[in-house]
Amino acid sequence: MGMTQKMKIFKQCMLAGVALIGSMGVAAQAVTPVQNLLGDAPSVPKNIVIMIGDGMGPAYTSAYRYYKDNPDTQEIEQTVFDRLLVGTSSTYPARVSGYVTDSAASATALATGTKTYNGAISVDTNKQPIATIMEKAKALGLSTGVAVTSQINHATPAAFLSHNESRSNYDELAYSYLKTDADVMLGGGQKYFPTSLIKKFEAKGYQYLSDFNQLDSIKQGKVIGLFADVQLPWAIDDSDSHKLSKMTAKALELLSQNDQGFVLLVEGSLIDWAGHNNDIAAAMGEMEEFANAIEVVEQYIRKNNDTLMVVTADHNTGGLSIGANGEYRWDTSIIRGVQASPDFIANDTLADGDWRARVSLNLGFEPNEDELSQLSRARMQGKEVMTTSIKHLIDSRSNTGWTTGGHTGVDVQVFATGPAARLFAGYQDNTDIATKLISLLPKAKSQPNK
Repeated sequence: MGMTQKMKIFKQCMLAGVALIGSMGVAAQAVTPVQNLLGDAPSVPKNIVIMIGDGMGPAYTSAYRYYKDNPDTQEIEQTVFDRLLVGTSSTYPARVSGYVTDSAASATALATGTKTYNGAISVDTNKQPIATIMEKAKALGLSTGVAVTSQINHATPAAFLSHNESRSNYDELAYSYLKTDADVMLGGGQKYFPTSLIKKFEAKGYQYLSDFNQLDSIKQGKVIGLFADVQLPWAIDDSDSHKLSKMTAKALELLSQNDQGFVLLVEGSLIDWAGHNNDIAAAMGEMEEFANAIEVVEQYIRKNNDTLMVVTADHNTGGLSIGANGEYRWDTSIIRGVQASPDFIANDTLADGDWRARVSLNLGFEPNEDELSQLSRARMQGKEVMTTSIKHLIDSRSNTGWTTGGHTGVDVQVFATGPAARLFAGYQDNTDIATKLISLLPKAKSQPNK
């Protein structure tokens, strides 16, 4: 049976409200009651929100649970991830790239339903463009948008909006966004959008924002907001701003003005960057803000029961382990006590004055003499070495482990709520997620109803 036929069966089963999803045989009971937030929700969504925690392998959501746990209670409290978990997904790229994907190939799979080589931006293994869910939605009259914490022309958003043989062609991708007609584009990336290009966006009717404080002033229309040279600040260093949450809320506000519906991509991009850096403090800060953004969408769905949210990761980054070194221990109090990113702390120690006192204040604990000696030697070698030394100190004190500075090939989790959420229960491939989402788009008006 072909994938198209399978999806027809999925949709028929969903509309009939049967207990099993036909060709997958997944029990509907696997989906928790929270999937039906308003009881009488429609079977097929009008709006789709796709949320990607870049690099957010299963260890990250488990770590976040323990990071958020109240140590004064016997219970380990659930997080939004525990509440919305419905399934898992494999992430491997096209055979030519082996078993471990990069963000470009995985985002292409999630945007198009097609496997491709690592580095590809919604082109197949022959470098031919593949239509994305955003393009299909736009052709059907829906609004589209992206809100990310990386540059908006980074691999994941680019794979939903554009096509290129290489994710590294940032300038080409930025220019190609003129053709996407996407309604909302929020994130970083000023470096790749020179004044001449911004003027072309403005000529097409876009409102351009370079200051995050301007976001509240936008009430309607198309918008491109670039709030950093490249990526947005680490959430741990920007904890009062909640930039991803606010961009998500604004995107929902603007896109929902289209009566035909919308498709929105939200990415917690810097979870991956923290994983590449083996930085547990920054990683938990990014997880916190991504969780906040998910809850923004969850609240929107409570008021708009025609909206489906699907959350997943594109791959796992860093090989994070909760506990290491043969010890049965993971000390979240150390991580919770860290007041700033290791990048910030390292910079601060290079300034004049009593760096030892400041490093203790920023870390939330006082290093012992051996640890201070190591930090002192690292400080003499500059910011990069000092940053690494601080990360190692936090890992040592908390007993956090890492296996790589790259990606790994483990399956990732899938979370969903809203109409058709049960389609995403159980095991699936990342291409299946895209195929299901695309099947939920409205039919073209030229096609008779069947």
